[in-house]
Amino acid sequence: MPDSLPSLAFLGAGSMGGAILRGVVASGIEIDGGITATNRTTEKANELAELSGVRSIALEEHPAGNADAAAGARIILVGVKPAMVPDLLREIAPSLAADAIVVSLAAGVTLQTFADVLGSDARVIRSMPNTPATVRKGVTGLAAGTSATADDMATVRRLFETVGAVIEVPEAQIDALSTISGSGPAYVYLLIEQFTDAAIGMGFTKADARLMAEQTFIGATALLDASGEEPAELRRRVTSPKGTTERAIAVLQEAHFDRTFTDAASAALARAKELAAGA
Repeated sequence: MPDSLPSLAFLGAGSMGGAILRGVVASGIEIDGGITATNRTTEKANELAELSGVRSIALEEHPAGNADAAAGARIILVGVKPAMVPDLLREIAPSLAADAIVVSLAAGVTLQTFADVLGSDARVIRSMPNTPATVRKGVTGLAAGTSATADDMATVRRLFETVGAVIEVPEAQIDALSTISGSGPAYVYLLIEQFTDAAIGMGFTKADARLMAEQTFIGATALLDASGEEPAELRRRVTSPKGTTERAIAVLQEAHFDRTFTDAASAALARAKELAAGA
């Protein structure tokens, strides 16, 4: 991986934008030209100002901050709420450099929306990251607009690889990807919550129950990563014939655990389509 990235602007460095920003800073990669981030309030801007190498702008103090940040950056990451995207694009359009790459972090906002405002020649890439990017364990889906070049895609891929794994997909698959990797952390946290409650019900203290549940998930995924084995094989090694784990797995299978996850992902995808349609 090259040792540096071109200048970055995070416009609307909120939950997701802030996660990516913090992950990039934590990676230690050199940013040629630096990083600029904008937020609406001084309070939020001050939180990011503490990060090394970040110029943080509060729009309530500097109303032209988005345009100024965009003018000085090669990669512009748009992280405002989806409904605010068109207005933001109109605001920054006159300031974009000819070789600027605009990256969408906004869920449900299509590449066509960007083209409608910025023009069909704009180099736009749609991304779908997830919050573990904060600790450089993220998964990001990338879909290139028609005018984004292979070099543009490689540059943006390098950016997101500083905070985790990257999958390139056609735009038609972005919403489906979001139901797995985008929403997925919430599914894992829910399982940990339920696992913790089960332990408390068996008489463990809340602290011990949480420790057991969290570290079991952390350890299992670390083993999966380190071993290179298929999840089914590692599950088989834990599941002794006629043992306790086999009995527990049978209960989960009888509860249609597989169908539950499929149904959950389908429900999330349906909602993503509703949001894209403005519902």
